[in-house]
Amino acid sequence: MKTMTPERLLSGADLRSPAAAAWADVEITGLAYDSRRVKAGDAFFAFPGANVDGRKFAGDALAQGAAIVVSELPPPPEAPEEWRARWVEVGHGRRALGLACRNFYGDPAAATELVGITGTNGKTTTSFLVDAVLRAAGYVTALVGTIEYRLAEEVRKAINTTPESLDVYRMIAELQTRSGGRRTALTMEASSHALDLGRIWGMHFRTAVFTNLTRDHLDHHGTMENYFAAKCELFRGQDAAPPDHAVLNADDAYGAQSRLPRGTRGWTYGVERAASLQARGVVNGFEGLRFAVEGQAGTLQIESKLVGRINVYNILAAVGVGLSFGLDGRTIERGIAECEAVPGRFERVEAGQPFLVVVDYAHTDDALRNVLRVARDLAPRRLLVVFGCGGDRDRAKRPLMGRAAAEGADYVIVTSDNPRSEDPVAIINDALVGVQRLTTEHEAIVDRRTAIERAIGLAQAGDVVVIAGKGHEDYQVFRDRTIHFDDREVARQALAAQGYEAEERREAGA
Repeated sequence: MKTMTPERLLSGADLRSPAAAAWADVEITGLAYDSRRVKAGDAFFAFPGANVDGRKFAGDALAQGAAIVVSELPPPPEAPEEWRARWVEVGHGRRALGLACRNFYGDPAAATELVGITGTNGKTTTSFLVDAVLRAAGYVTALVGTIEYRLAEEVRKAINTTPESLDVYRMIAELQTRSGGRRTALTMEASSHALDLGRIWGMHFRTAVFTNLTRDHLDHHGTMENYFAAKCELFRGQDAAPPDHAVLNADDAYGAQSRLPRGTRGWTYGVERAASLQARGVVNGFEGLRFAVEGQAGTLQIESKLVGRINVYNILAAVGVGLSFGLDGRTIERGIAECEAVPGRFERVEAGQPFLVVVDYAHTDDALRNVLRVARDLAPRRLLVVFGCGGDRDRAKRPLMGRAAAEGADYVIVTSDNPRSEDPVAIINDALVGVQRLTTEHEAIVDRRTAIERAIGLAQAGDVVVIAGKGHEDYQVFRDRTIHFDDREVARQALAAQGYEAEERREAGA
């Protein structure tokens, strides 16, 4: 069993409380931030949260045998005196956890190549593409992101887009165990919240990717400048060396102005502006994409099952990552070709109907524009969109999403997303402000199921129905409850009610 003194464990952390004499004989045998998972000898990290103060669970952790409690706050006033000898106050709890993980488990980059992907849109699809490319090159891979966590061939439910550093370190350790000595790589989405909170503190990335930046999460960051600054943390290195390579979207205004640290090799990609990786001759159709990538490594011929202009950018980013790993063009081409559709990202719902139904996670105005542009490129007779806006989130983006829907679609249905603590009708009215600035035909339906049924009921041969906002999510959050709700399931049920059934269901009933 591995053991470590508190002093060694927290080496490099900003200690606010002096080393206690009681620490002299303490041995740390593990780490935990969830009191329900504490084992005897663990260092328990108690984070202050938006809704819950982790210090509330310190007593439970100590009762279960935690050796010390690490927190950026002092013990609660009502805490027993014996807690104080086992309480370590630090300047930043999650940074301390990241450093403790590195000290306890060792530098993850020494064992596994890390790829971090940040930006507003495209992170998830890009991460799936990168994972496919690295698997094609023979790496045993892990994938950490919004939809799911993947460890080699095992798929796990995602809890956070970017989990706590301890979860990542444990995944790396498990990946090493499963690798059988083969090369390993972990690709993760790096959200602005995670970067702000310090969840990747102490991790060195081989390659960092910047996809784009559009309005989102301003309820947390306040301004676009703060939002961009949080994204840039991935490229500066948080108590670790900056990434060896950076892959940047040259067509994005924020990507174009990014400044890289000395020693980081930059790769740019684009369709419109000059870049080190340039897409040429893009052919976009119902069955996927074909185009050439011209750059320093010569010309790659890309064929992908993914559709739409936005996926040209995601593929270019994955090509850049592949080249940063020194992979040959054919391996990269094969990985891109093998990447299947990403759940909840322009995901088709098929039941033999003469029109297209797709579900997409688009929940910003820019993402909604992109997905509607993809749908429009398929030359539909009519384009119908169902969308909503999340409650307790940036209210200012709601009319922007409404305008994006009205500009991109022929028929708009505004409905509920995750209203959370807000009145769903009030949220819809905010979005309608943007819709009503144009003459696009529209209606508002509060109940999301009814809205989806309405859109599918209106659809005719040659139409495209886009159900936007929730994508892969299988729940809906209200003020007083969370219910099971999957846009894909509801769409299939609505199609069945119209007399359409998937081929396998017809065969099963035959």
